[in-house]
Amino acid sequence: MSELLWSPQDESISSSNLSKFYSYIEDKFNTPFNSDYELLWQWSIQHKNDFWAALIEFLKIDFFGDINPTLSSHKFIYDHEFFPNIKINYAQNILNKMNENPIIFINEKNFRIEVTKNELLQKVTRLSAYFRSIGVKKGDRIAAVAVNTPNTVIAFLATNCLGAIWSSCSPDFGENAILDRFTQITPKVLLFSEVYLYGDKKINIKEKIKSVFKKINSAEHLLKINYPDSKQDELSNIKDFNSIFTDEAINTNIMFEQCNFNDPMYILYSSGTTGKPKCIIHNIGGPLLQHMKEHQLHCDLKQNDKIFYYTTCGWMMWNWLVSGVASGASIVLYDGSPFFPNKDSLFKMADTEQVNIFGISAKYIDSLRNDDVPISKIYNLKNLKCILSTGSPLSSDGFEYVYKKIKKNVHLASISGGTDIVSCFVGGNPMTPVYAGEIQSKCLGVEVDVVNNECDSTKDKGELVCRSSIPSMPIGFWNDKNKTNYIDSYFSQFNNIWSQGDYAQITKNNGVIIYGRSDATLNPGGIRIGTAEIYRVVEDFEAVEESIAVGQNWDNDVRIILFVKLNSNQIISQSLKSDITASIKRKLSRRHAPAHIVQIKDIPKTRSGKIAELTIRDIINGVPVKNIDALANPECLKEYQHIAEIKN
Repeated sequence: MSELLWSPQDESISSSNLSKFYSYIEDKFNTPFNSDYELLWQWSIQHKNDFWAALIEFLKIDFFGDINPTLSSHKFIYDHEFFPNIKINYAQNILNKMNENPIIFINEKNFRIEVTKNELLQKVTRLSAYFRSIGVKKGDRIAAVAVNTPNTVIAFLATNCLGAIWSSCSPDFGENAILDRFTQITPKVLLFSEVYLYGDKKINIKEKIKSVFKKINSAEHLLKINYPDSKQDELSNIKDFNSIFTDEAINTNIMFEQCNFNDPMYILYSSGTTGKPKCIIHNIGGPLLQHMKEHQLHCDLKQNDKIFYYTTCGWMMWNWLVSGVASGASIVLYDGSPFFPNKDSLFKMADTEQVNIFGISAKYIDSLRNDDVPISKIYNLKNLKCILSTGSPLSSDGFEYVYKKIKKNVHLASISGGTDIVSCFVGGNPMTPVYAGEIQSKCLGVEVDVVNNECDSTKDKGELVCRSSIPSMPIGFWNDKNKTNYIDSYFSQFNNIWSQGDYAQITKNNGVIIYGRSDATLNPGGIRIGTAEIYRVVEDFEAVEESIAVGQNWDNDVRIILFVKLNSNQIISQSLKSDITASIKRKLSRRHAPAHIVQIKDIPKTRSGKIAELTIRDIINGVPVKNIDALANPECLKEYQHIAEIKN
């Protein structure tokens, strides 16, 4: 049994949104739960139509049409459609429910602004009208290489007003990584932030964007989105957002395109082990419903609370954070390094801004723990009621550090889901205790299970699956005829059951422990990276014949180990290692860079010619290797077993 670290006080339990939801469901369906979360979760699964219909009403989501049926009656999960008779607009729900100061922005240089309700509405109105004036219509794609600023949020909401499809990535992505994503979805408009900050450096991506724009043949317009007071040099012949916001000629009557609940809203990217990144299409209603449920019921987000998550616009947590405005909260956006000028800078910001819900990665907590930073002795954090952690599993040591060195009376909600569902499978619970190393609960309405190879439920470690549909499962992948790749990605392991690719266990407390990825996707610092992206860069070097990248468990995280096979009996030099690393950072991002580059003689492959990444990953992590018989060249595995270089 894990160590008990925190229990909610009676007063906080009774005043929580989740407690109010218990009462709402009990009254509506005459079903007593006696504050037993497991009973409520079971009911939400067994009566899913009633649950989702009641939830959309409880959250007061704006829509038009008939709430019935809740769910279409297709045979397969991947064909299910929630609320097929509803019309909805995400931006309308955001703008109708915002408080007087919905957005706060801060960067590492302490530049700070607040965006008021009227200002946000006016700017979204003008920008959406401008998009219409240049021919953007429902279903068109608008892509952004953008910093996490209010103007980026405004651009997203303006896109959604039209029923157009949004897609974004972080400005630290290299040109190849950007093109691998955006050329697939053929955007009509490309938005960009000219500069971003990181570690006391101002990085200008102007030249990179010029090159990207030229190579995206579909892009007709290039718009610059910088800070609202941007004083950076203007680029010739490029429209600037600030001029749009002040253009009196632009129509100021906001129009919301009413879309089907299951129409596309944005495209996110998740990389597999072969080919370019998958373009995951998410619908309009599902993420809104899921995010509001997670914010209000699992995190206890309330009207006028302030919620922060350290994220870039290339991570799903940005999409998750933006939805906080729909609960009447203020979202806090941040641009810069989490460790500049000091390791505790984010907590200084949280204290100054009186943040109520504070989200970071597990790796950030581990970094503070390793340096034994005494946050509670430096900052008051009196308003902080919930700390969120995701990206990678938070260790028991990380849990204990939070309560010993950050704040004793705080709800620590480790959460886990993914870009794939742009929401959570498992998460926090403001009404139940926190145990070291455990995620508190399975999310309401999400039929999470842990199964063995035969897909039988198990109390041992196994595969994390979802046995039934949820509203935020993807519509599919872009350019994926008949959903072939989509089905193969999530439903090939078990028939008609979603397999997430996480190695997990359900505890005696009905909590969940995530042990890491069960597939070959790399996950350093919680950022999912497809090996194919790395291979394309590495194998551009004439000296490299082939490569294989795997994740090594290291210091409560994962680091990338890159093995390279060179041409013509060459010996790898330090210069070549440095050049490979530099190229990966430049063309992809610093997150893609390997911790070690190791020369090997051969790369294991299956008899069908596929690189056996999982086999090498298991070897370097000390896990027994399975299915050796499936390899065409199993004799090469010996050289991977005792490599001194990756021991430190």
